[in-house]
Amino acid sequence: MSVDLSILDLVPVPSGTSASSAVRASIDLAQLAERCGYTRYWISEHHSMPAIASSAPEILLARIGALTERIRIGSGGIMLPNHAPLRVAEIFHTLEALYPGRIDLGLGRAPGSDQRASRALRAGSGEQFADLLNEMIGLSRGSLRPGHPYQGVTVSPSDAPLPPIWILGSSGASAHVAGAAGMGYSFASHFSPVPAEPALRRYRGAFQPSAGFESPHAILGISAICAPTDEEAERLAATVDLMWLRLRKGQFLPLPSPEEALAYEYSDMERAAIDENRSRHVIGSPENVREQIQARIADGEPDEVMIVSNIHDPAARLRSYELIAQAMDIA
Repeated sequence: MSVDLSILDLVPVPSGTSASSAVRASIDLAQLAERCGYTRYWISEHHSMPAIASSAPEILLARIGALTERIRIGSGGIMLPNHAPLRVAEIFHTLEALYPGRIDLGLGRAPGSDQRASRALRAGSGEQFADLLNEMIGLSRGSLRPGHPYQGVTVSPSDAPLPPIWILGSSGASAHVAGAAGMGYSFASHFSPVPAEPALRRYRGAFQPSAGFESPHAILGISAICAPTDEEAERLAATVDLMWLRLRKGQFLPLPSPEEALAYEYSDMERAAIDENRSRHVIGSPENVREQIQARIADGEPDEVMIVSNIHDPAARLRSYELIAQAMDIA
């Protein structure tokens, strides 16, 4: 039961460290991903969240592309409602020109921010995601309908194509759109409480071949924390418990250390909520992590698994990805 393994980096900011160091740590992770045999490395887009420093994924991708050689790199994703479609097309044509055949354009419908940050981004024009997507593709291909107000606008560099497009989803709402358009599809099981299997089936059922994808390709996002022993993995996972509880309360603080999280006095209600949230995470030694990932592969039958690891210690985070690669034998 073998599938490709990839990485989604939220660029988490651990407490006691700077956001700048978290950004630089992403370069270390991307280089390790290439050495370990991961297929692709994606960066998310978030704004106004002290816990996450992935506000400009396209800039990080430009740097990481120069410091790696083979691994595919991309957005996981660009939140299209935050941007003018022309600007997204220009950025990813340019990245494709710099690193041909290595770029992925993952797109999301959500803002990746709160309402104030969305307004500061000048987002929320009221246009539907599908309209923004069609405009971006039409500008890229020069195929806007006659009479369209932007007909004749060209995207430069025009000789570099738009990279393969992936639609990101967490509820299944985008699955049919991605399939019918002949795009890739990635389901965010790393935070979604909705089962992935129905969305992946819906995507495959709607799929129509395209120039970008001859056959459907579904990615399953999984939150995973791996350490040499189950006990150490459980200790590291305490960070995720308190992080998730804070997010639920609208508190976007830096990642707490395991010591801070273990010292937190949870109420009975908070403990029950955390126990329920734990079902969305894969936590344990390499052997246990492999078994849990394989079980999820058997359930949803994705073509690829994309791992998210929110760990406070950067060295432990790198080690977690290294152990998962070894356990899944992707080298």
